[in-house]
Amino acid sequence: MALLDKIRGPEDLKALSIKELEILCGEIRQLIIRTVGCNGGHLASNLGVVELTVALHYVLHLPEDKIVWDVGHQAYTHKILTGRKDQIQSIRKKDGLSGFPKPQESPYDAFAVGHASTSISAALGLARAAQMQNRDDKVVAVIGDGALTGGLAYEGLNNAGRLQRNLIVILNDNGMSISPNVGNMARYLAYIRAGRPYLNAKGRVEKILSHIPAIGEPLQNGLKHVKKKVKSLIYNSTIFEDLGFLYYGPFDGHDLPGLIHILQTVSTLSRPVLLHLHTSKGKGYTFAEDDPDTFHGVSAFDVKTGLVEGGKGESFSDVFGRSICQFAQRDSRVCAITAAMQLGTCLTDFRQRFPARFFDVGIAEEHAITFAGGLASGGMIPVCAIYSTFLQRGYDQIIHDAAIQRVKLVLAIDRAGVVGEDGETHQGVFDAAFLHSIPDVTIFAPAYYDELHECLRAALFEVKGVCAVRYPRGKSLYRPVDYHFECKPFSLYGDVHSKIRIVTYGRLFSFTAKARENLRKQGLDVCIIKLNCVKPIAEEVYEQALQGDSLYFFEEGIEAGGIGEHFLSQLTQRGYRGKTFLRGIGDFFLRHASMQEQLQELQLDDVGIYRAVMEGEGRELKND
Repeated sequence: MALLDKIRGPEDLKALSIKELEILCGEIRQLIIRTVGCNGGHLASNLGVVELTVALHYVLHLPEDKIVWDVGHQAYTHKILTGRKDQIQSIRKKDGLSGFPKPQESPYDAFAVGHASTSISAALGLARAAQMQNRDDKVVAVIGDGALTGGLAYEGLNNAGRLQRNLIVILNDNGMSISPNVGNMARYLAYIRAGRPYLNAKGRVEKILSHIPAIGEPLQNGLKHVKKKVKSLIYNSTIFEDLGFLYYGPFDGHDLPGLIHILQTVSTLSRPVLLHLHTSKGKGYTFAEDDPDTFHGVSAFDVKTGLVEGGKGESFSDVFGRSICQFAQRDSRVCAITAAMQLGTCLTDFRQRFPARFFDVGIAEEHAITFAGGLASGGMIPVCAIYSTFLQRGYDQIIHDAAIQRVKLVLAIDRAGVVGEDGETHQGVFDAAFLHSIPDVTIFAPAYYDELHECLRAALFEVKGVCAVRYPRGKSLYRPVDYHFECKPFSLYGDVHSKIRIVTYGRLFSFTAKARENLRKQGLDVCIIKLNCVKPIAEEVYEQALQGDSLYFFEEGIEAGGIGEHFLSQLTQRGYRGKTFLRGIGDFFLRHASMQEQLQELQLDDVGIYRAVMEGEGRELKND
């Protein structure tokens, strides 16, 4: 019987020996590899924290104690150990487990996460809440070196250092070297400093020195100064202690006995602690160890060969990466900025071809926008390639440091719209609405690869001010053979004399065009008004809409404050008296499922659009 079959919750770990816990780590790794191989998901990051997660659940008493996982894409082991092992095969599937911690899913998930750099602030809030209620809960924040590049992490550290109780921040360092291990001496001294004998002896020496008349205090201060200098030489950084933390490390994040020992020790301290661990992404799976970037977030793959099912194929992101290289070759002012997503936004070729004009600012979207504003003010043409869900973090900077400055800045908004299995925290459904609220911003919404190329060209060289080009995750969809694109504010497709008008933009044009074909079979021909530019909307678009008796608006974004709501308001102001219908995403957060399942559930696929028009026009729906 596998050891994992005996684990129903964290308390079951405490009955196992260290040797058995190490065997358990191997079983967990194999389960994660099989699961992600079938479902896709975050593999390398999860494999890198198996020992750490087992050690935490062995030492702590969950759910009374709390773990906050930064980003949360490394919490699969945590889910397996907290009663969800039998459900792990459903992870990231519709109605299955979320790929991220989620309190609604389990009391062991202390805080809902998905975006980076939030863990320290959240953990501090949990620790303060326990303190104010006279509880002695242990609170741990696990943050990666990548997430530590985000400014919010430092805001949390700056405030947490003043806490007069235990709070453990674990720095999971699997890439960027913040404080390199200088041989065994650094490790040895770290263990000594973490032990009770050292802390007690340190306290006694300081107390004795403070009572020696005349020379005691100067001698004590001198020793502290010498200690600080020695630590600076050994650790190469004292920033955490300067912020008020006791710093221990770096330690081997895969040494399970060592992890248990250090966690048991630091959890007894009445001070905030920064525990620095070195781990290897992809640990235990050769393909992920050799290529952790590819296996960070991966589609389903063959476990034996490491080959991703179906191959990669060309995507909107690929087309963006190729197009921006072409435009950068044409104009030396074009720069590219990414927030730690060079691979995801397909800027690798740009970095190699134009290294002086490529900037990876780390997980710091706010900085990326303001930095781009500075570049633009200095005469460059910056392009910020950021996923829609992460662009939310830079909303104030877009207003204050770009739009108000009236600078030339291009936002390449990747993963706009529904994104699928990553769930609520990653949907790109808010950008059209929040950008629409900012004056003097232009928003393009291409539906196909050639449109993306042309919209990017226009954004770079024709439109003034802040300009956004938003495009979906994945591949281009169905395209009617008789549809031809021109880089104009809108396109008309279908019977231009029809009294039934459908307005849409972006990827939904593909579904609308399919629905139109089925509507024609029922004797309903429609005119599709495709918005290539959703802000500003050309006056001619409203003139076209006013010619219909029925108007249907479909958008892959939130309805509240969205493009459709604005469009219908403008039509009313222009005297439209016809029938109107709006369908977007309502007042809720969209759960994880495949993109196809989500669009079907939202009734924004071709079937949903077809049914909406049929019902709106009073036609009987046949059960196929």
